[in-house]
Amino acid sequence: MQNNLTVIIGGGAAGICAAISTARRGESVVICEKTPFLGKKILATGNGRCNLLNDTLDETFYNTAAHDLVKSVFNRCGKAEILNFFKGLGLEIYSQDGRIFPRTNQAASVLKVLELELKRLSVPVEYGFDCDSVIKTSNGLTVSPKSGKKIECVKVIIAGGGKTYPSFGADGSAFTLARQLSHTIIEPVPSAVPLVIKDNLCHLLQGQRIFASARSVINDQSGKPVSGELLFTKYGLSGTCILDISEAVSVAINRQHQTDVDVAVDLAPFMDETALKDELKKRRKMNVPSEDMLAGILPNKFGGAFKEVFEQGNLDLAVRSIKDRRFKVSGTRGWNEAEFTSGGIAVDEVKLGTLESKLVEGVHFAGEVLDVNGHRGGYNLGWAWASGVVAGQ
Repeated sequence: MQNNLTVIIGGGAAGICAAISTARRGESVVICEKTPFLGKKILATGNGRCNLLNDTLDETFYNTAAHDLVKSVFNRCGKAEILNFFKGLGLEIYSQDGRIFPRTNQAASVLKVLELELKRLSVPVEYGFDCDSVIKTSNGLTVSPKSGKKIECVKVIIAGGGKTYPSFGADGSAFTLARQLSHTIIEPVPSAVPLVIKDNLCHLLQGQRIFASARSVINDQSGKPVSGELLFTKYGLSGTCILDISEAVSVAINRQHQTDVDVAVDLAPFMDETALKDELKKRRKMNVPSEDMLAGILPNKFGGAFKEVFEQGNLDLAVRSIKDRRFKVSGTRGWNEAEFTSGGIAVDEVKLGTLESKLVEGVHFAGEVLDVNGHRGGYNLGWAWASGVVAGQ
């Protein structure tokens, strides 16, 4: 056994940063990656552009349980340190609406500069290494794959990701390793995920995109409304405003098994109820046909979809149907369509500032394997970079 060998399980964003951070300290390190490639998930982020970071990076953009841990990590490696890290790798970046991207607009550029740094530091990678166990021994730790040679080391950084995009290697196996080490796992559920809704309006408007506002309504408790794109699909609702409110919905349905879960949508957030009702009254007096009552307010497809509502002659009902349309949520789409994992290793079992396990000396965690879930907009990658660097230190 090399006296100071660190084994990193998982060659994603957090694992690569952990390896670079460790190697820069002059310590021996090896990345154990189950797939034939490093950083496959990086290539998929930001629709292939790689939303590296956000201009407003702090703990308030993460799940409440993780605030103290996230703050302790960002105190050591925050926005300035992450930007300097990538600048030092030669990556040119720019900011757009608070979101930070590589100047090339290609996630492949981000992965390339990281790989070049690994090569410069002579960091070895064991590909096809599907880790089966991490065992504490009298001399340190032993990492064992499902097949092949065991590796003895003094430090292990588990950075195997959550459960999103399982084809990229993040299939939840890192949670199994943590359970073996007696860690508590907050049940992982898909987050930033489209919602399954059986509603005739979704069928009638399939493929239609509009700007809308949406909020979760769980057991009659309303969440914070979020504005953005709304997409009607054959299975329900998607679009940015749905992805942004989906975590609470997913936790309620998939983890807490609640059934009283709705999404309230304002289909015309640019008009208040009074203005909308006044406009509809004017059109009614002009004998505008029911199927044309929303012409110029919403896309033409909505005319047919709301024809029956206007034929009832109740304008208050029509206004409610547009400004506060309730959709009963029956489920979420699966891990292949989710952007993030909500859940993971309980943060109170991890040391602040170092990300070392409180239960097993020498074991650290980084990235999405922890119960740390950020908003969309570069926060989750921001956590991956920072936690990887700090775990490696």
